[in-house]
Order: sequence, then structure tokens, then C-alpha cells
Amino acid sequence: MTDEPNAKRDWRDTVFLPKTDFPMKAGLAAKEPAILDRWARIGLYDRLRRERAGRERFILHDGPPYANGDIHMGHAMNKVLKDIIVRSQTLMGKDAPYVPGWDCHGLPIEWKIEEQYRAKKRSKDEVPPAEFRAECRAYAAHWVEVQKGQFQRLGVLGDWEDPYLTMKFEAEATIAGELLKFAESGQLYRGAKPVMWSPVEKTALAEAEVEYEDITSTQIDVAFEIVEAPNAPELVGAHAVIWTTTPWTIPVNQALAYGPEVEYVALSLGAITADFLRHGHRAPVVLIARSLMTSFIDRIAPASDLGVSIVWSGKGSDLAGAVARHPMHALGGFFAKPRPMLPGDFVTTDAGTGLVHMAPDHGEDDFALCKAYGIDPVFAVTGDGKYREDWAWLGGQGSVINPKFTASGNGGKLEEGPICRDLREAGALLAASDDFRHSYPHSWRSKAKVIFRATPQWFIPMDAAATDAVDEGAETVAGNGATLRELALDAIEHTRFVPEKGRNRIASMVSGRPDWVISRQRAWGVPIALYVHRQTGAYLRDPAVNARILDAFRAGGADAWFQADHQALLGADYALEDYEVVTDILDVWFDSGSTHAFVVEARYGAGTRANLYLEGSDQHRGWFQSSLLESCGTRGRAPYEAVLTHGFALDGNGRKMSKSLGNVVDPLKVIGESGADILRLWIAQTDYFEDVRIGKEVLAGTGDAYRKLRNTFRYLLGALDGFTDAERVAVAHMPELERYVLHLLGKLDVELRSAAEAYEFNRYARALMDFANEDLSAFFFDIRKDSLYCDAADDPKRRAYRTVLDLLFHALVRYAAPILAFTAEEVWQARYPSEDGSVHLLEWPELPALPGDDAVSTNWEDVRRLRERVTEAIEPLRREKVVRSSLEAEVTVPTLPLDEAALAEAFIVASVAKGKTDEDGVGVTRTHKLKCGRCWRHLPEVAEDDALCHRCAEVVS
Repeated sequence: MTDEPNAKRDWRDTVFLPKTDFPMKAGLAAKEPAILDRWARIGLYDRLRRERAGRERFILHDGPPYANGDIHMGHAMNKVLKDIIVRSQTLMGKDAPYVPGWDCHGLPIEWKIEEQYRAKKRSKDEVPPAEFRAECRAYAAHWVEVQKGQFQRLGVLGDWEDPYLTMKFEAEATIAGELLKFAESGQLYRGAKPVMWSPVEKTALAEAEVEYEDITSTQIDVAFEIVEAPNAPELVGAHAVIWTTTPWTIPVNQALAYGPEVEYVALSLGAITADFLRHGHRAPVVLIARSLMTSFIDRIAPASDLGVSIVWSGKGSDLAGAVARHPMHALGGFFAKPRPMLPGDFVTTDAGTGLVHMAPDHGEDDFALCKAYGIDPVFAVTGDGKYREDWAWLGGQGSVINPKFTASGNGGKLEEGPICRDLREAGALLAASDDFRHSYPHSWRSKAKVIFRATPQWFIPMDAAATDAVDEGAETVAGNGATLRELALDAIEHTRFVPEKGRNRIASMVSGRPDWVISRQRAWGVPIALYVHRQTGAYLRDPAVNARILDAFRAGGADAWFQADHQALLGADYALEDYEVVTDILDVWFDSGSTHAFVVEARYGAGTRANLYLEGSDQHRGWFQSSLLESCGTRGRAPYEAVLTHGFALDGNGRKMSKSLGNVVDPLKVIGESGADILRLWIAQTDYFEDVRIGKEVLAGTGDAYRKLRNTFRYLLGALDGFTDAERVAVAHMPELERYVLHLLGKLDVELRSAAEAYEFNRYARALMDFANEDLSAFFFDIRKDSLYCDAADDPKRRAYRTVLDLLFHALVRYAAPILAFTAEEVWQARYPSEDGSVHLLEWPELPALPGDDAVSTNWEDVRRLRERVTEAIEPLRREKVVRSSLEAEVTVPTLPLDEAALAEAFIVASVAKGKTDEDGVGVTRTHKLKCGRCWRHLPEVAEDDALCHRCAEVVS
């Protein structure tokens, strides 16, 4: 009973405790959708465009994902990074629009439609092309809407009402128009040369559509009998031996290559396989590189003594003019033709025999060398990977990527295939085994092996003169070269790369890349809208015809080409019967490489460049490069000022995510359980320039970091309850501690702006978190809670503290907004509720000017270091229960950077005195002073336990 004489007074109702309805428990998964609805209701994106009109513009051009399936963690990482950057640029006062886009054409979409056909036991070839294309368009449109909702759920703010789609009619017209710019400037040619080809998808592939995996292949050593050798007649009758891991190319062999400077030997083999002897090769002689003798003998007769002797040696140049014959020469026709031995600079002695068989249909080096000697491809392998029906050896058989077709039969896993069987029966197979492990290209869609296959394709040359390609009046950087390769390499030098290593990566790719094959033998895409003269083979270059083509595209999209009255498009000056109508479609990388034209320039004016392209590191060979080449070929410059690349999202153990491994982390599930802001914070905190890890433990750590920052905001909201401008104190009249914290805030402001401009949001997030946790919660808030709770409402120190809290609130909520888009909005609305306001309409905070407080800063840095030592000295006494809290401790220190009372407040102890101390420099004893019943400080004026100190008595009265 409070009336009893010894009853203690409860002073809690006199203490000014923080008051807020802002919950400690976030409940983001439930709250975020409502915040999204509010942003849509108030038209946040459009309001930003109106309010920032006329400001400096910042354009982050969105690289288009495929409209194909639900988003994965890579999508989430990419889109959130873009959103953080766009929001940070908006916060810094710029007009930063964001137009999301989708890649809607090409193989990924077609493949899905064909899968649906296969499930229904239908063939694509049975479906009318117009119907197939319509199904592809509908499929893409469906997934655009699905992914649009998923990206918005991540908190990504953009022009979702008017995104760009490569399948929109205007976009298709622009893509065709960009192609025609290359055509009009003479930067297109059609030629038959080997390109990466997918027998499964029956189309050419770009390098960016290929991934490499380790496989085990059949390796064979094959003997070609030398029939002429003008510079080494003793070699006639010997056998030049080649080694290959693609046995299926032997039926298309047309020559052999040697290294002019390589030293070769002719070996007499005392004994050899029965198959070789069966064909009359007594003591056979084989020609190989001297340095590869040991490995060759190990392959053909492991652990055997063949009685080998060298009967000839010489340099590769001695083989000039030599001729061999194909092992299957008995078939006549193509196979009976002489196989010349040709000098090849690419021939090495790293592996094999030092002699290379040449199939110009199936290798870049093969094609180039044979072309130089007048040997052309024969197109023996069809689009589905089989040999032509009329091919004398293995006609109609295949597919050549089937391991069973090329198997040697050695090892017991596969039976001998027809190639090895026929070569063995012809007495030409010296060794064969199915055990060669190496990296091999696969289609990234079908996961099937690809081949090099010579087919007629359309190319953009890398090394032809490109000066006519540059738009008249276009701004080009000084020193531009004359070819597309030179233009691109020069543009790379004038582009900012984040991280910097990206420059060398893309430059090395552009330096060594072949001509750009832009044609695909598929149905769903933008057609190569050209007419080729049947007699001359030249494509028509007429601006008037091109204008009519583009008008048709704008009216009916790409379908207009396949359904066109081509005579009407050609006009009266040309007869349709004189021209072939090209039906190949464009490489989808040309589509996406043209987006700068129908997005950036179309929306913001001709000649406008994006400030930033941001994608995964694999896009150095993909979108970054195709955009660079397309823009350099038509404008003489890169379409971007800067390129940022991020790594890939791996599981918690650093493994690539895979459904088969069961280690996929679904971003939609994370959002559903924890909220998008947790995912956004994880992304910001990672070193995303490298591969990053995500899993339960990683997300748990992110959740802890989020809760600490949320509690900082909760404290600020509670501590500022009832704050008005009338309470505000000028900086000059503030205590040193408040001025010191404003100094720290100023340093943070500089660091965050620097990090944002460098796109280093892991640095940004870390600095923000460290400031909130270490400078505020563990230091400033801790010290000033006594003043906040117990000082009089009008006390100057308390007013100064609340003034600084107000400044901190306005700064921190803005700083957090780009990363914690939902939480920052929730915090802002908790303090400033409104129908149409938003934290995302605000700009970077303007901090008050500080007087020259270097001495104050230095002094308080000394206080903080001493405070840490005091805390460490008190902790053993707390563990031993000598003191229950730091307020019961009396401290002796060697120096006094502040007066004793100020230090006692800073250290949250009973008292501080200067005096002799132990070797650590800090002495601690338990105080005998009594505790104030209201503020709990131990002070000399407290007459009895739980009585009031002078300050509290005055406040209560």
C-alpha cells in the first residue's frame, strides 16, 4: 500500500519514456503488398517524373530478361540492384526513370512451345508458321505479366504501365531498321562458314547462347596413306597419323595440316594391331611429331614393345606438296579425291600427333586454311546432325552428337559405332578409346552438345571498313578506327567499368571474336528483311524499299514480312521474280542489342546514351557486347557511359543452384516468408561484384541486421514523440556531444554519397549499419537516454538531443530508402501520415553547417576510446556481481578529456576521478553513494535509497 510509511514511491509516471505505435515486429510479408498498392494509388513513379522534370537525368537501361518462367534468385539480385541504384540517383535529386523490358523472341520461347507440342505428340513442322508465331507471342505475353508482378513485389519502381517488349510492333520495326542501317552501309554479307550449330534446335547459336561442360569423348588415331611427297619421296607409302576427339568429322575430311616449324619423324613399327597387318602393312611406317612419339605409342600399343625405329626425320616444311588419300578412298567420288597436306600456323604439339585433319565444314581453322587453297565446304551434315542421304559413307545416319554413333567400343560401356568400325575394317584405325575428358560447348537451352557446321549465314564483319556506318552528325570519340572491331575497342577504352576488370574481359572478347553471325533458322523473331538478287547474290540497297518495309513493320510487326505482298514492297522498279526473299530471323542478341534505339533514344531523344548498363558478368559476351557492336556499327560509339557487372547467386555452401541438387533458393518464397526488404538488404550487403552466397544461415544474419536498424528507427520515432520546431536548438548552442554526433553524421553523408556514386552499396549498407549500431545505439543513444528520460522537457540539453534526433531521423530514413524501400516508407508514414506523401519523393538530406569543431571531434574520439577501456574494466566486476550495473561503479582514469561530471555521464558510471590506476590505466570500485529512485544514478546528494537527486526533485516538482 502506498500509504504505508516504508512504501517506496514509483516514479515511472514521471519519466519521459519513448512512445510510438511503430512495431518492433516487422511483419514485412503482410505489410509490403499494401505499400505497393499505395504507391500505385498515388502514382508514385509518374509523380517522380513530373517533379523531377528538367533535372539532370540518369538513365539505367534495363537489360531484358527472357519472358519465360518464374523469376529466380539471379533475376531478383539483378532487379533489386538496379532499383537501389535508380532510387539512390533519385534521392540525389536526379530524374532517374526506369523502363523495364523483356526479350520476347528467339529460341527460349520457341523451345517452350515445342515442348508443349511434343507433350501432345505434335511436330512443329505440322503447324502453320503464322499459328506457331502467334503461340510464341501469346506465351511471351503471359510470362511478361507474371514476371511483371513478381518484379514489382521486389519493390522495383518503374514504368510498369509501359515497359518495352522486343515483340511490340514499333520495337520490331526499329530492330529491322537497325539491321537495314548495316545493310545500307555495306556491313552485311552472306557466306558459308562454320558456326556453332545445335542439331537439337536446328539453328545456329551465338557464343552467348553456349555454355561449356566437361564430357568424355571418343579419341581416335587414324592413318592417311601418303601417295605423293615431292620433297621427301621416301615418305610415299607411309601413313600420316591424325588424332581427333570428333570422329564424326572424318567422313568430311578434305586435307591434312602440318606445322611448318614442327620436327616430324617417320617411325617404322615392328609390330602393330592385327587390323593394320591384315591390310598388308608389314612393318608399317607412320609420320608424327617427334615430341609426341611417347604418348602416341602409349595409345596404340600400351605396355608393348613395338620395336620402333626412326626411318626419316625433317621439318614440317619438308611436307610441302605432299598428298595423302582418305582411309575410305575405295568408296570413290568425294573420298577418292587427293587430300593435300597444307601448312597451318595453328598446328601445335600440345597433344595428338602434330598433324591435324581438316574438315572445312566443321572448324574455323579448317575453313580458313582450306579456303586459302581453294577447298570449299561440302555441307555433308544436315541441320539435325545426320549425314546427307546421298553421302557415300554413312549417308542418312547420325546424329553425330550421339556418343553411340562415334563410340570405339573400348571400355565396355558402349558398342563400337559405325565410324570406328568402318575405319578399323579399312585398316586405318590405329587406336581408339572412349575416355578423353575435356570441355565441350553445349546449348544453354537444350543442354545438348553443339557442333561447328558450315551453313550459309548472314554476318556482320568485324574487320571491314565501317566508316559509312556512323550516322551523319553522330558524336564519335577521338581516335575511332575504321573497322567495327576498332570502333568497339576504342569505345571500350572510353567507357567506365565497375569493377574495372570488366574492361579487359570484354576487350579480350572483342579482340578475338569472329564475325558476328546474326542469322537464325527459326520462326519466332524479327526477320532479316532483305531481298537478294538471284543472279548476282547481292542484297538490295534501296532507301525507298527499306522505308516501305519499315512502314509495314510498324503496322503489322515482324509478321508483316512473312505475310507481305513483296512486289508491293519492292515497288515498280524491281521484279519479285528476280529476288530471293530472305526468311532467316535475326539473332536475339541483335534484338536486345538494339534496345538502346527503341528505348533510350526513342523516349529521351536521338543521340541519348544510357548512363549505366547493369547485368551479370556473363553479359560481357552477351548483351554488353551485342549492344556495343550494334551501336558502334550504326553510331560509332558505345550506347552506354558505364557498365556494371555483378556475380551469380550461389547456395549457402557456394555451389551453383540446381533443381537436381535441391539447393535452389526461391526469391518468391523468401519474400513470402520474410519480406522483400530482407532480400533487398541481403543483396545490398553482399560483395555483389563477385559470386555471392544465400541460404538459411545467411538470411538469418540479414534478418538480425535488419532488426537492429528497424529498432533504431523505432527508438527515433519514440524519442521524438511530440517534437516540434519550437523545441529546436541551434547547432551553436548544442553541447559538445551533439555537435560531435552531427560531425559523424556529416562524415557518414560524404561516405554514403561516395558509395552511391561508385555503385558500391555493400559499402553503403555497411556504413549505414555501423553508424546506426555503433555511433548511435551503442554510444549516443546510450549516453543520452538519461537526459531523454529524466531531464525536464524544456531542459536545453534534452532539447538539443531531440533536435539532433530529428536531424538523424530525416537523414537516416532517406539514406535507408533506396535499400529498405518498404521499411523506409513505413517509418516515414509512422511519423508523417498522409494520403499521398512518400519518403521516395524526398531528396538527399541537407545537413546543418557545423562550426569548426575539429577540437570537439578529436576530444570525443579520445572519450570514446577511454569509454571502451572503462567498459572493459567494469565487465569483470559485473560478472563477479560486485556491481550489478555500470551506474554502481566509481572509475579512476589517468586523464580527463572532459570534466568529471561529463565523463561520468558519458561512461554511465557513478563518478569519474583522475588518479593513480592499475597497469591498464583504469581503476574501478563499487560506489557507496545512494541511488536516486527516479534516474537510478548514484549521487552524493541522495540522502537515502530511492530518494530523489536534485535534478529529479526539481523536474518532479
